[in-house]
Amino acid sequence: MQDLANMQLKPMQKFRVFDPNPKTPSPLPPPKSCDSQFHIFAPADQYPIRPGAAYHTPEATIGAALRMHKALGIERGVIVQSTAYGKDYRILLDGLKTAGPNYRGITVIDDTVSDADLQRMHDGGVRGIRFNYLKVLNIVPSPETLKRSIARAQDMGWFVKFNASGEDLLAIEPILRTIKTQAVVDHLAFPDFGRPVTQPGMRLVRDLMQQGNWWMMLSNGDRASRQGHPWRDAIPYARSYIDVAPDRVIWGSDWPHPLVTEDQEMKNDGDLLELLYSYTASEAIKRMILVDNPAVLFGFDR
Repeated sequence: MQDLANMQLKPMQKFRVFDPNPKTPSPLPPPKSCDSQFHIFAPADQYPIRPGAAYHTPEATIGAALRMHKALGIERGVIVQSTAYGKDYRILLDGLKTAGPNYRGITVIDDTVSDADLQRMHDGGVRGIRFNYLKVLNIVPSPETLKRSIARAQDMGWFVKFNASGEDLLAIEPILRTIKTQAVVDHLAFPDFGRPVTQPGMRLVRDLMQQGNWWMMLSNGDRASRQGHPWRDAIPYARSYIDVAPDRVIWGSDWPHPLVTEDQEMKNDGDLLELLYSYTASEAIKRMILVDNPAVLFGFDR
């Protein structure tokens, strides 16, 4: 995952497509389980991609995502706007309309997005704003834009979400410590599995989590792993966050798994849910991660 945080695209770079045959996990997750992050796409003639987009997966439609969730026993989900579409949120709202009331959305904005747009998204099920700091995605916000967007999220009663490495977060630490609304860090904060859990970026996130409004998404442990399936080296990194705030950790598939290059293995989503199971032996905590915590953050009934 550290490589993903520092990834650079090659000319005509090609990426793998998601596994179309997700296995049923053993055991099935509890009822009302939530996939707290997945993306959707469609052919560019339906929803144009923005200039400079790093990738596009037209096969990853909302229909394909819902079939994946059915196979995994997932009943709820959160559609996260892909950077491929930038601030054009039409596919997000259309996807939420198709998915129904058990789904929420997270958007990408800048200063050109109006208050009326935010209200339209809220009415359609959007509850958060995501900020992308991976250089490869070509959409890093400026510090001033970030601060303005955080303020707007707070005014809407939304949370904010950071797709950023620990090093990225350290660079904006003064801003992060001023955030009063709920805030989520994605993908374990992109740790280096060759270094201990005391690495500075992870320490910062755990410190923030002790403030009471910061959350961690336990996702992409497989991509940071230096081992093969079942990626057991991810366990101590995930547990370091669970131990700090078991009531503020969530799980996301990150389907359809962007930026998996042709020389890398595409993982099966059933295996990824079983990876989450390995993070704790406590059935109560597994239920918190999959059901109770997402219900609190995204506004689902419990």
